[in-house]
Amino acid sequence: MAKSAIVHDYHHPQPGSTPTFTLDEKVQHAILQNGIERPKGYTVSYHGNPAVERQHFGERHPMKPWRLTLTNKIVLAYGMHDAMDLYLSRAATHQELTEFHTEDYIDFLQRTTPDNFSVTADDNRFNIGDDCPIFDGLYTYASLYAGASLDAARKLTSHQSLIAINWSGGLHHAKKSEASGFCYINDIVLSILQLLRHHPRVLYIDIDVHHGDGVEQAFWSTDRVMTLSFHKYCKETFFPGTGPLDSTGPPNPSNPGAHHSLNVPLHDGIEDDQYTRLFADIVGPAVATYNPTAIVLQCGADSLGGDRLGCFNLGIKAHGSCLAFVKKFNMPTLVLGGGGYTPRNVARLWAYETSLCIGAEVHDKMPSHTPFLEYFEDNRTLFPPLGQINKKFENRNTPKYLQSLVMGIRESLRYVEGSPSVQMQHIPPDLGPVREEVDEEIRREREEEGAARRQRERGRGVRGELY
Repeated sequence: MAKSAIVHDYHHPQPGSTPTFTLDEKVQHAILQNGIERPKGYTVSYHGNPAVERQHFGERHPMKPWRLTLTNKIVLAYGMHDAMDLYLSRAATHQELTEFHTEDYIDFLQRTTPDNFSVTADDNRFNIGDDCPIFDGLYTYASLYAGASLDAARKLTSHQSLIAINWSGGLHHAKKSEASGFCYINDIVLSILQLLRHHPRVLYIDIDVHHGDGVEQAFWSTDRVMTLSFHKYCKETFFPGTGPLDSTGPPNPSNPGAHHSLNVPLHDGIEDDQYTRLFADIVGPAVATYNPTAIVLQCGADSLGGDRLGCFNLGIKAHGSCLAFVKKFNMPTLVLGGGGYTPRNVARLWAYETSLCIGAEVHDKMPSHTPFLEYFEDNRTLFPPLGQINKKFENRNTPKYLQSLVMGIRESLRYVEGSPSVQMQHIPPDLGPVREEVDEEIRREREEEGAARRQRERGRGVRGELY
């Protein structure tokens, strides 16, 4: 029987081909198009809390936590979340924060609001001001991004993840008792302290345009952490004015931290090929010499070309190649955010670097269902030519100068006597008070348990353990 002229075979359209498909169907189509799948042989975890994204430093402040919203929207649009373990992180507790920071500083952050804050001589010691203002939700913001980094570090130490990502973390300037450079809590230091409970040696690598001074200072006198920072350096004109090549740790060679703080001071305008070659020429020997058992990589996005506060000419793929190089070492790696003050480019970078973590080769054109797509201008690509279209800075890094940096770092590495001979139970000085508190708690608990046991034994009229 012939088919009626008004009856047609039904062909279900492909997901994403019509505007009427649900967002979930469009994401599933993006997953297929980009070959998104869970990595084979290792696990990647993704940590954060959306409450961090809602915080606001002020209308004119360059730090915009909204960049995390853009990052997550791109990650979700590509379907990368399907390849990772996702964790909603809790806030770090007061006790966790004071494993590094002082009690009075944390108490100050916890109690201070814009309504009750006034700059006095006493409060000014915490370095509160234009760079580090007091805003509504400050303590929530700081404790949440710190909590996410701690959660990520714990996933590494428990072997639940090989790579753990927290883009809200990486705030490397905060000091033990003061805020600095838009950073209030040094989540990096806290997470490294967590890693040191299980790992004898941790290598910290920082590719933010600014020197990772807070982390370097925290581990200045230990050989259990090697810090390696690539950054713009000018003592007089560029924040924080620290990190010259000859700053390699305590000058006393008998101090365990001697030669364990490495700095790669760069000039304006460094470009892709130079940076990626320099990174490999330095990080490779550092890993081979120091032999870390875990790596923390701070992926500050202000080293991209066109950044509001940066002065390099790097593109997104060049920045990402540094992460890809570190990934090849196949060891527990904590991946953190950091600086970055052109939000759309920060989001592009961190979404791309998420794809590198999971081993996906994503298309350069962002999915059409990506929220806030209009914010990424007309090209809507993941890889705009930042090093070319935004080349605001002349490249002042000559091949001779870059070679001198490589030689200087390798000379410092000659003094590092291989792996430090530390026992696993050794805890750096900053954790000493914590360990003493824990030991005291255990002692009190045992005494109380013993007293209760003896009381129960008297009640039964027997001696010995009760089962």
